[in-house]
Amino acid sequence: MPTLILVRHGQSQWNLENRFTGWWDVDLTDLGVEEAKAAGRLLAEKGVMPTRAFTSVQTRAIRTLHLALAEADRLWIPETKDWRLNERHYGGLTGLDKQETREKHGDEQVHIWRRSFDVPPPAMDAGSKYDLSGDPRYAGITIPNTESLKLTIERVLPYWQSDILPVLASGETVIISAHGNSLRALVKHLSGISDDDITGLEIPTGQPIIYEFDDTMTPGERYYLKDG
Repeated sequence: MPTLILVRHGQSQWNLENRFTGWWDVDLTDLGVEEAKAAGRLLAEKGVMPTRAFTSVQTRAIRTLHLALAEADRLWIPETKDWRLNERHYGGLTGLDKQETREKHGDEQVHIWRRSFDVPPPAMDAGSKYDLSGDPRYAGITIPNTESLKLTIERVLPYWQSDILPVLASGETVIISAHGNSLRALVKHLSGISDDDITGLEIPTGQPIIYEFDDTMTPGERYYLKDG
């Protein structure tokens, strides 16, 4: 049966430093490397072997994918990278310490920016040191200056429908290595989670989530591979 594996990248340096990351390219920590490898070992142990891979164009997700696939002896499978699987763009919050941001703007406001469905953070200022307009991986792409979860869903779901779902429907076992919010967008869609309830869903780093699909491409209940 078609099987989908979702993996949030392992701990990144800015996860460790408690900073808003978004589209900024940050690498894995040593712990993040181990989380990614452990995900791959679990895939091998459970016999859930991916045959196609999708990831974002961000280093932490790409490295997580490669580390996991190497552990599962699946580094050879076809792989597609696309910016539409990138993390949500945190706009003007990019690079800021989360606790300092709470102290400046208040817990309630920061919680709204982080967890509301359709309220984006403040836009990134033109000329910010985190401006990615000169990054060659985004050549020809209109880079957002901020995104809510709703806006993230508006780029993730069309890509899911056009590029990933047909591969899955052909009977492949697909792994997607991505980010907390791009994966929340997929989980919201696949599990039918409401706009209100999705704000409380946290995707842990390095823990494979599994969906199995029936003949009509209807997904079953999601579960963590470690619990399966």
